[in-house]
Amino acid sequence: MLVELILLLLWFLLFARLDAAVGKDLAAANSNALALQPTEHALHIDIERSANGWLAGNPVLSQLAVYLYRLYYAVVAGTLLWVFIRHADVYRKVRRTMVAMMVLVLPIYWAIPMSPPRLALPGAVDIVARYDILDQASQQSWTSPSHYTAMPSMHVGWSLWCAYAVWSALRGTHPRLALLSWLFPLLMAADVLATGNHYVLDIAGSITLLAVSIAAASLWGRLATHWRHTRSRQSAHT
Repeated sequence: MLVELILLLLWFLLFARLDAAVGKDLAAANSNALALQPTEHALHIDIERSANGWLAGNPVLSQLAVYLYRLYYAVVAGTLLWVFIRHADVYRKVRRTMVAMMVLVLPIYWAIPMSPPRLALPGAVDIVARYDILDQASQQSWTSPSHYTAMPSMHVGWSLWCAYAVWSALRGTHPRLALLSWLFPLLMAADVLATGNHYVLDIAGSITLLAVSIAAASLWGRLATHWRHTRSRQSAHT
């Protein structure tokens, strides 16, 4: 099982490299962002600018928001390790969901590059750049990327995965505690909106991604079970 965790980590690192290799077309990213904004306005969900302006006026909350935005990967890694060690019965299901999310999101990033609100909305403040907890060199690479992959938000996507993993592990024994896990993606959604890194529709895309990934992982599990049973019957007959 340790080998499996190492392979999963390597796959995650590969995903990060592939993520950085897509969404390079700045003109298309800006065009897609300009096309998305009227849709949000028509739906009355274009709250990014007001949320960003409110957070920009609160330095303490802005710094806390940057810590959450930067360090959430530790929660993802901790959740995976916790499920692996303490809840082996759900580990395979949530691991398959994680892999499915990574496989499914890359074609979307390639096909629909999207500039974030901090780059596409006039007057938006780049909160992460203003209060960055990393050094200047890292700031340039993190807050001024050469790839534009705002749709869907994987900050929200991975926080949703964390909640799904914890909920899957605890819903049978600690149902109330399991429900509390969904507060994490709600907090992350507020964070990415207020820091100017994602649109409301990016968050909707993250929810859709998780739902499709859960369905794909379920199908993957059924096919794997069928394959194992087929091999067992074949071995019994030989």
